[in-house]
Amino acid sequence: MDNENRRFDCSRGCVVERTDEGELKCDYRQGCCKLEVYDWLSGVKQEQYRDYFEVRFKNTRKGIYVNASGQTIKMGDLVIVESAAGHDLGIVTLEGPVVARQMKCKKIDPEVAELKKIYRKAKIFDLEKWQEAIAREHETMIRARQIAAELGLEMKIGDVEFQGDGTKAIFYYIADGRVDFRQLIKLFAEEFRIRIEMKQIGARQEAGLIGGLGVCGRELCCSNYISSFQSITTTAARIQDLSLNPQKLAGQCGKLKCCLNYETAVYVDAQSRIPKVLNPLEFQDGLAYLMKTDILKEVMYFSYDQSSYANLYPLQAEEVKEIIRMNRNGQKPESLKGEPAPSTPEFISAVGDDSITRFDESRRKRKGGKGRNQGRQGGQKHRQDRRKAAQKDSSAK
Repeated sequence: MDNENRRFDCSRGCVVERTDEGELKCDYRQGCCKLEVYDWLSGVKQEQYRDYFEVRFKNTRKGIYVNASGQTIKMGDLVIVESAAGHDLGIVTLEGPVVARQMKCKKIDPEVAELKKIYRKAKIFDLEKWQEAIAREHETMIRARQIAAELGLEMKIGDVEFQGDGTKAIFYYIADGRVDFRQLIKLFAEEFRIRIEMKQIGARQEAGLIGGLGVCGRELCCSNYISSFQSITTTAARIQDLSLNPQKLAGQCGKLKCCLNYETAVYVDAQSRIPKVLNPLEFQDGLAYLMKTDILKEVMYFSYDQSSYANLYPLQAEEVKEIIRMNRNGQKPESLKGEPAPSTPEFISAVGDDSITRFDESRRKRKGGKGRNQGRQGGQKHRQDRRKAAQKDSSAK
């Protein structure tokens, strides 16, 4: 089949292609969609949750549905599900005991919660209507932005998602304050002839919808696995002793990076064992000033010269506590001087340090040095021969 007829829809996690006969085919592509959950209990059966499935739609929107169709549903099937108005089309991405784990994480009690139903598997005409609705999403988003700009509303429409039957669309928008949508929704309904739903999202959620790669080279955490966003402040950067540079601390969403919270608890635990040095340590040979601290190693570096980092002397946090206790009792240790901290970094990468032509250069040097040595030795031998010849002539006379 020609690759030109194949299209990868990573926002929904499927491959769409049209056969030579004109038939439309949509297949689930595992690992392509955002917020994917790995089924580590694949093949394990659990009768209690056999009718519960996770169905995902565009980007990060997904939910738990109950199979009321009587058909055999499995992971990867495209199904028609219940919606608030009309019906929607989604892809089954989880089945079995893992669904129970997901329900527990989302605090969904199957005995109390009213879960929406799976009506049936999607048919050919359902897929055709679904793809027609998807084809309208981009131009609808562009036109919606123009309308919002004409009304002077302080908002940004980040994405548009059409329902599977094409009768409704969700407009995801970002706004700092409250926005009056009465006139906007009226214009949207007249322009697009569909039911409108406005859903406000944050900057981090927008980055999760769009996706991308971070400075670490990996997929953005918000589009990979984060579903609940925690508040992030500059305190996390200060605790980790990071440079307060907005350009380095901000992610693609313009907010502080979510990964700033990953190691904060470790640093807080390490800092609880590091004493606060408010005054210089007193020694018999002078005052020692705190210059820097290695938080994770719990090592503190002191110097007798407050304005220089040349000679730093490392001390463990427990040793610093003992010296502070001695100073409070009027005692002074003898000296801090010993083995100063190494000035070279502990980790040295040899990549790029050596040149591949170093062997040729060394050979030239050896060859040139050898030639020069031979020339010197030859000159010395010639002079010795001349001296011997002169001595023979003088003795003969």
